[in-house]
Amino acid sequence: MKAPIKRERTIQLGGTARTPGDVMELYSMGLQFAEIPITDPEPFSHRIGEYQALMDQSGLPYLCHGPREGDPNNADTLETVYLPRLLKILSIMPRLRMRLLTVHLWLDPRFVHPDIIAYKVGFLKRLLETAENAGITVCLENLSENAAHLSAIFETLPSLGLTLDLGHAQILTAQNTSFGFMHGFPERIRHIHLHDNRGGNTPDEDLHLPVGNGIIDFEGIFKDLRLIGYNRTITLELKPDEVRTNLALVKRSLRHAGFKMR
Repeated sequence: MKAPIKRERTIQLGGTARTPGDVMELYSMGLQFAEIPITDPEPFSHRIGEYQALMDQSGLPYLCHGPREGDPNNADTLETVYLPRLLKILSIMPRLRMRLLTVHLWLDPRFVHPDIIAYKVGFLKRLLETAENAGITVCLENLSENAAHLSAIFETLPSLGLTLDLGHAQILTAQNTSFGFMHGFPERIRHIHLHDNRGGNTPDEDLHLPVGNGIIDFEGIFKDLRLIGYNRTITLELKPDEVRTNLALVKRSLRHAGFKMR
C-alpha cells in the first residue's frame, strides 16, 4: 500500500434517491446528500423544477448516477445512444448543481473485446472534455474489473475518477477487489457505493443487500479507507427503508474504523 495520505478522515453519508419523495426521506434521516439516478434524461428533464425545489427546501446537495451502457461490446449503440444520453445528462446537471457523475462502462478484458476497450477509452476522453468544461467530475464505476484491468486507463486519462462500488468488487473474484483499488489508486477514489452481497460468478448475484447481510469484509475495507485518508462521500445504495434500518450499523462500523461523519 502507498503511504497513508495525511488529511482529516471525515466522510459524508448519503443515499440513492430514485424519486423526489426519496430525497425527503433521506433528509429526514439526517443524511447529507442524495445520489439521483438519471436513466433517461428526456423524462427526467420534466421533473427538474421539482428536484430544484426540494434541494432548496432541504439543503441536500445532489450527485448523479448515469444509466447503464446497454450491450458492452456494441460500439454503434454506445456511440449513437449511450454517449448522446450522457452528454444530455451533463447539460442537465448544472441546473441541479451536481458536480459528480458516475458512469457504467464495462472495461473488463475477460468479457469486453480489446477493440471495444480502446474505443471506450476514446469515449471517456470525449466525455471528460465536456464534463471538465462544466466543472463536473466523471467517475468510472468498477463492475467486475480489478485494479490491474484499469491501470492503463487511469494512466491515459489522468482526470478520470473512480466510484468504488464495494458490492461489485465482491463479484467474479476470490477476494474483494476494493483492496487492490485502495492500495493502487487511492487518489482516484472520489466516491463510494456501499451495499452487501454474498459473492458469486454472475452480475445477477449483485444483490444490493444491507450491510451485514452478506459476506463483504467491511471491517477490513473501512480500515484501509481510513489508512488512505478517504474523506469524501459514501452512498448507501439501498432502498430508503433499508437505509433507515441499516444506518446505525453503518455509522457504528465507520466510527469503529476511525472515521468522523459530518
